[in-house]
Amino acid sequence: MPDALFVLTTVADRAAATALAQALLERRLAACVNVGAPVESLYHWRGRIETGQEVPLTIKTRASLYAQVEAAIRELHGYELPEIVAVAITDGYGPYIGWLHDETTAR
Repeated sequence: MPDALFVLTTVADRAAATALAQALLERRLAACVNVGAPVESLYHWRGRIETGQEVPLTIKTRASLYAQVEAAIRELHGYELPEIVAVAITDGYGPYIGWLHDETTAR
């Protein structure tokens, strides 16, 4: 089983998305971060249904780095309660998984 993970989060705008992605890459906590197009989110918050535009991020990292990735997101994220969801990569193209591992290894 590969030591690989997708970590999903959303942020308020593209500037926040770019800043978070850049920080994760600079710290070698991510091999790649996909910044998606803005989406309209509807959600329960404090007894009400809220709506807002958000920018989704897909962070490609190693499962063994999850705690550090979560800590970095919590440190840098602007929300009181950020979405941080990890999805295990159970299989994948070997050379890609190898690249992911290499790029998230301290130099």
